[in-house]
Amino acid sequence: MDNKSSVLFISLIAFLAGCGATGISRCDFPKQFVFGTASSAYQYEGGAKQGGRKPSIWDKFSHTFGKILDGSNGDVAEDQYNRYQEDILLMKELGIDAYRFSISWSRIFPGKYGAAFKRYLNLYCNADGNTTQVNAEGVNHYNGFINALLANNIEPYVTLYHWDLPQALEDSIGGWLSSEIVNRFAAYADACFNAFGDRIKYWITFNEPQSFATSGYDLGIHAPGRCSILLCSKGNSATEPYAVAHNVLLSHAAAVRIYRTKYQARQGGTIGITLNSFWYEPLSNSTNNIAAAQRALDFELGWFLDPIVYGEYPAVMRDYVGHRLPMFTEEQRSSLLLSIDFLGLNHYTTNFASALPPPLIKNWTDYFQDSRVFRTASRGGVSIGRRAASVWLYDVPWGFRKLVSYVTHRYNQLPIIITENGMDQSSFLSRSSALHDSHRIDFHSNYLSNLSAAIRDGADVRGYFVWSMLDNWEWSAGFTSRFGLYYVDYRDNLKRCPKASAAWFTNFLNQTCAYR
Repeated sequence: MDNKSSVLFISLIAFLAGCGATGISRCDFPKQFVFGTASSAYQYEGGAKQGGRKPSIWDKFSHTFGKILDGSNGDVAEDQYNRYQEDILLMKELGIDAYRFSISWSRIFPGKYGAAFKRYLNLYCNADGNTTQVNAEGVNHYNGFINALLANNIEPYVTLYHWDLPQALEDSIGGWLSSEIVNRFAAYADACFNAFGDRIKYWITFNEPQSFATSGYDLGIHAPGRCSILLCSKGNSATEPYAVAHNVLLSHAAAVRIYRTKYQARQGGTIGITLNSFWYEPLSNSTNNIAAAQRALDFELGWFLDPIVYGEYPAVMRDYVGHRLPMFTEEQRSSLLLSIDFLGLNHYTTNFASALPPPLIKNWTDYFQDSRVFRTASRGGVSIGRRAASVWLYDVPWGFRKLVSYVTHRYNQLPIIITENGMDQSSFLSRSSALHDSHRIDFHSNYLSNLSAAIRDGADVRGYFVWSMLDNWEWSAGFTSRFGLYYVDYRDNLKRCPKASAAWFTNFLNQTCAYR
């Protein structure tokens, strides 16, 4: 079957699969609503040693034996560093309005140490200028990428940090465990605003800090692989996740202050942060389980959003974590308050929540034990929804509506952009089975229907980004998981092939509405 025939066949499959899905339409969303796809530098770019780039913590972690499920790494990934022109044409064919990607910090500041960037630190961070030299090759790459997106009428949404800290900063100052990281991140952010801000209207400081604080410093399953359990050679799961989160929040505030005082007025952009959250449904209507569901949301989402909206960590975290939870000074609290123009929200699935007792051993605890919540995807032997390939990901569209409505009411009608949503298939499926991804069509159709309902309920949601356009390298799962609308053939020169879901989205995005 030639490529044209394959596309037509996939389109037919998408149409037939869509017949069983909900009747969601692009016209069910506001006129200015943005649809896009999302990615991250380490999962997509490849080019690990090209353009002056130096290693990040994920280079070291993924090259360490036993850390990645299939023994793979992101050295090549989807090779978007070299193929972005090809991928942008696919985006244009798909019909998306916007593309969310992250900048690789170690492409902008690849090595140590020079004083050419000292003015940023002296002016904004009161540091000594001991930072890295800006890499012209890295800046040129992203300039070309951004310009190509804009030339094809695709709005770039840029994430400054999607987990790939330069290894040089991990080695020299201790990475996110050091308060000095605030200065370094501020300098990096300033460089990006200066280089790209004349064209970037949507900035995101961090992607899912809850994920990398817990997976990297409590469980040890993500870079830099620190924890107190046997899997790790160093770390403290009881304290380090909280220290990391604190430094991330202060780094976010510092970057926003620089953007708002120096760039926003003349560049005309906006800035936010992307946080992740499951929805948590009480396992039963008992008082303890209702409290546990709320506690799970406070520990996951409120951990970062409460300081930004209310100036302090959730009270329940202060009660349960005690002195291990850092305190904000008045100056820090003031800098954090209302330090976002919008909230990026990543959501995939829902769990049931029930109460757990305190840890049996008082001084042997971690973030997850601190919350005293048992999370499960089944009740009475019945699954909460259809499972995707990942063991944690279940298809629970009604939880999406509940979460968006919860955020709206608890956090004062914040403007929201859904910066990630999607589901995966196993890489062990045949290519033919992977292309006929009717489950993914049902997933997005049902989640979009519930998002539309949340907007009708009063939520100020302004965009929806699919994770992801391409199958990609999925952190500790390596290449065993496929989230893409396009199949990437790792045995055939990374050839991109549209799945049925890509055809479905193209049809969805090109619907004619009264306002279009």
